[in-house]
Amino acid sequence: MIRCIAIDDEPLALELLQDNISKVPFLQLVASCDSAVEAMKVMEQQPVDLVFSDIQMPGLTGLQLIQSMTVKPMFILITAYEKFALEGFNLAVVDYLVKPVALDRFIKACNKAKELFELKHAAKDNTPAASTTPDYFFVNVEYSMVKVTIADIVYVEGLKDYIKIHVKSSSKPVVTRMPMKTIEEQLPAKSFIRIHKSYIANLAYITAIKKSSVFIDQIELPVSDLYRDTVAALIAK
Repeated sequence: MIRCIAIDDEPLALELLQDNISKVPFLQLVASCDSAVEAMKVMEQQPVDLVFSDIQMPGLTGLQLIQSMTVKPMFILITAYEKFALEGFNLAVVDYLVKPVALDRFIKACNKAKELFELKHAAKDNTPAASTTPDYFFVNVEYSMVKVTIADIVYVEGLKDYIKIHVKSSSKPVVTRMPMKTIEEQLPAKSFIRIHKSYIANLAYITAIKKSSVFIDQIELPVSDLYRDTVAALIAK
């Protein structure tokens, strides 16, 4: 079962949302809230997998709620305004529904959430117990969860709020919205080296090293002053 909460400051809209949720067999409604602040209190007290949220609400909006959370459940936004769709998808929401929402469209959004939920749990279940670092992870790419094998990563390039994961198996990089710090934490330190605020390189693919750059075949990546000692230590080895 997917544990979910419903958020809407309009009583009739909240009642309709509760009714729609009751028609989806794999959803378990654990709370209904008339504000984002109330929803935050609920999520502090119990685990929630999926949040159905209105956007325009007094105090804290649905978008602000998502932005304020460090560990985020899945979100499906339900609103009367189409203009927030792009911002919603930039926050990696599962789906964006415009009121009034037909039941079949609502169920389609729920099925997307179910697929993501099962995908994440399958990844956890398949991780070997003896391994401290899994050999792959999933990233959100154009509303889909894409598997990235760690050994296949040649280097990672940071671009503001996005990263490009350059892989050996494809000429096209995997582009996803993620901070460099987050991807760095998922990569094993023994295999990857941070050489610049915008670059992380796989040691296995580095073919040459200079004072201010490293090479991966014909690709030259810059080494910043902050990480120069780290690269120098690599040469010393």
